[in-house]
Amino acid sequence: MRLRTARATRPTPAERMRSVIAVARSMTVVTDGLRHEVHDTDGTPATGRLHLHGPTDDFGDGVPRIPIRVELTDIAPTPVRDRVRARVTLTGLVTSPYGPEAAGSTCVTLGQAVLEDADGRTYVPLDRLATAEPDPLAGCEAAMLHHLVADHPDLVTRLLRLAASDLKRDLVRALPLAIDRYGITLRLERPGGRHDLRLPFPTPLADADQVGPRIRSLLTTARRASHSRLFA
Repeated sequence: MRLRTARATRPTPAERMRSVIAVARSMTVVTDGLRHEVHDTDGTPATGRLHLHGPTDDFGDGVPRIPIRVELTDIAPTPVRDRVRARVTLTGLVTSPYGPEAAGSTCVTLGQAVLEDADGRTYVPLDRLATAEPDPLAGCEAAMLHHLVADHPDLVTRLLRLAASDLKRDLVRALPLAIDRYGITLRLERPGGRHDLRLPFPTPLADADQVGPRIRSLLTTARRASHSRLFA
């Protein structure tokens, strides 16, 4: 008998964290009693100033170890309510004082990685973080969502056909919140709260060129669902 494994419909916490780290344009670094706000100034992610690696014993005897904490916040690129989508906190050690003005990157030996999002707080094992890949849409997600809001608001309306009727009751507006290789998430806002509607793609995509066909597949499903309700 062949056992079927469940199809992934959303990134794992490790994948989510890697994506946040890969494209972060700002971060807060706390070390040696000082708090540094670091921002992207040259077109590269702010985290490019840090070299992150797992635990190691190669510090050598007598080498001082300085605790460090790195805080990253993932902000939704669209103007939804409650725009913070996730927070990442990395703690570890460095062997020399951190300075945001340094020309090179600072080597950080990680000790703990924590992801906080709508699902709660998750401690991500460092070995899983090391092997996880950033989402292939991470670098272009913001542009895609802005394009969807500005040029194709009708697509969001059509995708709403996949939402249960109670989710659309008293709906104020719906905006795309996130898109990744596994699917798209819409934020449904009502006077008394909000709901995030996850719409998984039929299959995960491998690159940005496959977004269009995946969205069209969801629209086809939405059209069929609407037609079925009309003639039920």
